[in-house]
Amino acid sequence: MDKLLIEGGIRLVGEIAISGAKNAALPILCAALLSSEPVTFTNVPQLKDIATLLALLAQMGVKVQREGNTVTLDASTLTEPVAPYEMVKTMRASILVLGPLAARCGEARVSLPGGCAIGARPVDQHIKGLQAMGADVVVEHGYVHVRTPRLKGTRLVTDMVTVTGTENLMMAASLADGETVIENAAREPEIVDLAHCLTAMGAKITGAGTDILRIEGVPRLHGACHHIMPDRIETGTYLCAAAVTGGEVRLTGAQASSLDAVIDKLIEAGCTVQSDADTLRLTAPPKLAAVSLRTAPYPAFPTDMQAQFMALNCVASGTARVRETIFENRFMHAVELQRLGADIHIDGNTAVVQGVERLQGATVMATDLRASASLVVAGLVAEGETTIERIYHLDRGYERLEEKLAALGARVRRGK
Repeated sequence: MDKLLIEGGIRLVGEIAISGAKNAALPILCAALLSSEPVTFTNVPQLKDIATLLALLAQMGVKVQREGNTVTLDASTLTEPVAPYEMVKTMRASILVLGPLAARCGEARVSLPGGCAIGARPVDQHIKGLQAMGADVVVEHGYVHVRTPRLKGTRLVTDMVTVTGTENLMMAASLADGETVIENAAREPEIVDLAHCLTAMGAKITGAGTDILRIEGVPRLHGACHHIMPDRIETGTYLCAAAVTGGEVRLTGAQASSLDAVIDKLIEAGCTVQSDADTLRLTAPPKLAAVSLRTAPYPAFPTDMQAQFMALNCVASGTARVRETIFENRFMHAVELQRLGADIHIDGNTAVVQGVERLQGATVMATDLRASASLVVAGLVAEGETTIERIYHLDRGYERLEEKLAALGARVRRGK
């Protein structure tokens, strides 16, 4: 199993390009199931999760063509509206085929998904939404079975803000009969990107980016070409890496407007951050100041950046309180950061981080995707060598990580 070896203490300086967003690409690739015409996507990141989803779509009968970061999907030959457990056990995003399959085929059989061990991620909102749209939904033997002659537009009020739930129901509603209104909808930029893609395919959607979505169902969707938005979490991770090493970086192909909460915290920590249309520049101070934060749905501070900021706070001046409100089991990286010498105390859903003068390299284990990123951030500033085990998590969400870090001057290599 691959490991990542990092020689810490190198100031990151230079320029790298930001990849397409994993969390936007996954639902958008599933949207191709809604059309019998080819759909082309550009800026698709080359990641393990993307490869898994493309393999799943191919197994369903979708024709998949990939050249670099361009993917063309032709679902005219869709034959098998089934997502088996063997294909989806490592990736929760597999549930995103449920809505498109129900809307296009009138049936679906989708395994309950797996993914990172960061807490409960129930799919009950997806199921309740499809049932409200007239579908017959049964959960048995670890699978969600959906049957419907045609989904009907209706008013949906989700019990909680759910990103994948909003995406699934928005895709399903695109081919439903009549208007669907989704209240308490997620507002993430990835939702907006999916709406842009569906609109290019002929869907009628208003309100994307607000908590009320309106979708007027159409009889069919056609082919289109869509460019995936930049990955805001990858962007934030490299900004944290530069900040913690006292560095100065320029990130191209970025989207500052999707990172307001993260940039605000970096500025609070003492960094200088400048942005223009598609470029972000960060210059770190000699010593970072500790920043407290609370995760919450967009546009508040993203849970996917919590671990990276915990690593940043480990070497900052002062004490920070990090409160996690999205997932109940998302502090597993704290124990690994402690192995590097961090001073962290956990009290329920709050971590109290007291900055230390230095971290020391050690062998640590990645427990989930963003926890892996936090260990990379910490390893870059730790004295000596840090070995991060189980980095298959990183390969799920960071494209060419070692190559990009090396371009900024980091001493990092992959080993066995």
